[in-house]
Amino acid sequence: MSSGFDVKDSIMQIKPYVPGESKLTTDKPIRQLAANEAPMGASPKAIEAAQDSVAQLNRYPEGGAVALREKIGERFGFPPEQLICGAGSDEIIALICQAFTGEGGEVLYSQHGFLMYKISALAAGATPVSAPESNLRMDVDSMIEAITENTRVVFVANPNNPTGSYSTLAELERLHAALPEDVLLVIDAAYSEYVDADDYDDGSSLVAKHRNVVMTRTFSKLFGLAALRIGWAYGSADVIDILNRVRGPFNVSVPAQAAATAALDDWDWAMDAKDLNNRLLPVVTQRIRGMGLTVYDSVGNFILIDFDDADRAAAADTFLRGEGVIGRGVGGYGLPTCLRMTIGTEEDMDFVTEALTRFIESEGA
Repeated sequence: MSSGFDVKDSIMQIKPYVPGESKLTTDKPIRQLAANEAPMGASPKAIEAAQDSVAQLNRYPEGGAVALREKIGERFGFPPEQLICGAGSDEIIALICQAFTGEGGEVLYSQHGFLMYKISALAAGATPVSAPESNLRMDVDSMIEAITENTRVVFVANPNNPTGSYSTLAELERLHAALPEDVLLVIDAAYSEYVDADDYDDGSSLVAKHRNVVMTRTFSKLFGLAALRIGWAYGSADVIDILNRVRGPFNVSVPAQAAATAALDDWDWAMDAKDLNNRLLPVVTQRIRGMGLTVYDSVGNFILIDFDDADRAAAADTFLRGEGVIGRGVGGYGLPTCLRMTIGTEEDMDFVTEALTRFIESEGA
């Protein structure tokens, strides 16, 4: 496709990201379970901090998000000078591709990895490369086999969206050991706060040991600040210095910085949100499996339901929307037989499982 402008060929290959829908034309209550948003919402303290900050809308944000980086460092034990904040972790992913790769370079990720890896690679002029997964999990051997002399950045979503699977620390260490020193390993840990598995690591232990590793995180999920677009990353001093050179000077808004700082101070709220999710996740999984549907193991705040047939998945999606439930089709991830569903409130999940039961019953009518 030609735009008539002198634009990089790779940009014209981009299929724009389509976010989860949030609206339906219906008289029924809408249950928005398409975007992995926090069902409890944001901490009241974060909301209050954001509201108070709007009195200063005439002022530019603090360019380096100093107070927020200090709070992140205090909460998680990372040096503030090795942190960077962005307009969501999406922006940091884009900055990484802009800074560390370009024409002739390759960006590697697993088969069903987050779509923004491919989009950001193409925007930077690089070639996106996906490695086959094994049972919807990142396959270390496949990733290593896909490394070439042109590989510049390797992304691992851990946990992965939309599959819900995770990679162990041992797997990440083995993948890193196979990378040349000038290749950057990016561990996208957007859903890490939900994971309690003993063999899981958010990537921070690798960052502490190696110059060529960076971990990205977000306030959009557990902390319920998706509307404010606020994410962050932890990396070596060299990596953070490079990213700050390409980062816009005022890339994180005043309300976002204020709300995120307050959210980290209201840790009990965050842990209550985690407890709600981790209590409902296995219950909903087993209920839906009991209907004869495949639900893949997930450690995030969502499940991936496989209907074994693309038409059946589409029919289920249409039926659920008729009931006011918005899930997420994941054909764009190469999973056309599946729907992804956020873990919402207890009421939401009771309704969803009842609606799915009615859908299955309607198939036999």
